[in-house]
Amino acid sequence: MVSEILDRMETDARFLDPNAQATLRQRAVAALSGGMKRVMAARVFGVSRQAIYNWIARFESGGAAALAPRKRGPKEGGNKLKGWQAAVICNVIRDRHPEQIKLPFVLWTSEAIRMLIARRYGVHLSARSVRRYLARWGFTPQKPTRTAYERDPKAVERWLKKEYPLIRIAAKRHKARIYWGDAMGVRSDHQSGRSYAPKGRTPTRMGTGRRFGTNMFSAITNRGDLAFMIFKRRFTTAVFLCFLRRLIKHSKRTVFLIVDGHPVHKSRVVQRWLKENAKRIQIFFLPPYSPDLNPDEMLNQDVKANAVGKRRARNQKELMSNLRSYLSRRRTQPRVVKRYFHEKSVLYAAD
Repeated sequence: MVSEILDRMETDARFLDPNAQATLRQRAVAALSGGMKRVMAARVFGVSRQAIYNWIARFESGGAAALAPRKRGPKEGGNKLKGWQAAVICNVIRDRHPEQIKLPFVLWTSEAIRMLIARRYGVHLSARSVRRYLARWGFTPQKPTRTAYERDPKAVERWLKKEYPLIRIAAKRHKARIYWGDAMGVRSDHQSGRSYAPKGRTPTRMGTGRRFGTNMFSAITNRGDLAFMIFKRRFTTAVFLCFLRRLIKHSKRTVFLIVDGHPVHKSRVVQRWLKENAKRIQIFFLPPYSPDLNPDEMLNQDVKANAVGKRRARNQKELMSNLRSYLSRRRTQPRVVKRYFHEKSVLYAAD
């Protein structure tokens, strides 16, 4: 076996040093230019016909210089990232969006990252190599959450580090219960979940062609409390006040209600009523365009996915009945309500 390998190294042009390989290429091209057939040249010089074709192509495109010895080993720039380059790329992916650095992508796909690496360091990688790097760095493809352009990061940081901690301290001092509230519209044609079907045949589901909807307002606490109200008309000041009256009626403690900046929540009528009932309830507002900071959004997603998306109501009355039934069951499951606060974006409100 060893002797066979040594014999192969003596006759196989791939094992020659660069200068010998260059001489072989030059001799072969000279012979071909003198009229030798390509098949014969492959036999005479002990190489494959593909090698002969490649040498001719290189000679025709670059002349004799294309046949000269070439440096072996990694090319200038290489096709690998250095450690510090990889660290910079990771930081860019974590902290920036492609649009912020003028890349023609909305998401960090392997193609976007490949372009980023090539633009920054001149290292040209295949998409497969990029995916291997990403796996090594601990990055996985995930469905992104939506963040509004108008969102103020400083306001969010101020809420997390200063405003909400002060609310929590005040709640302990006044022995109040912190509720997180939100209004939501529900449509009959909302769909969630997946259904198995033969490949290439999209599954269908039966349902009425009529579209109808209803609205709900809910509020939850990290202790597992749940209050809700289902209503047909649009969300108005009168509807919100009705919910607030119910909330303080059934709460044994002072209520601290945290909601978004909806105009109804800040209306003059609501503010006047809050002053009259200041000993029973106070309202605080989340930073603008920050629904992900509200744990009640997790309840909304649960309701849409399970009470609406996986059931098919025939009319508005049945839709409202399904919602009431589902929320009433959730109200008797405080452990499930507490789990809404385990989501990463609202974990700060779990204690």
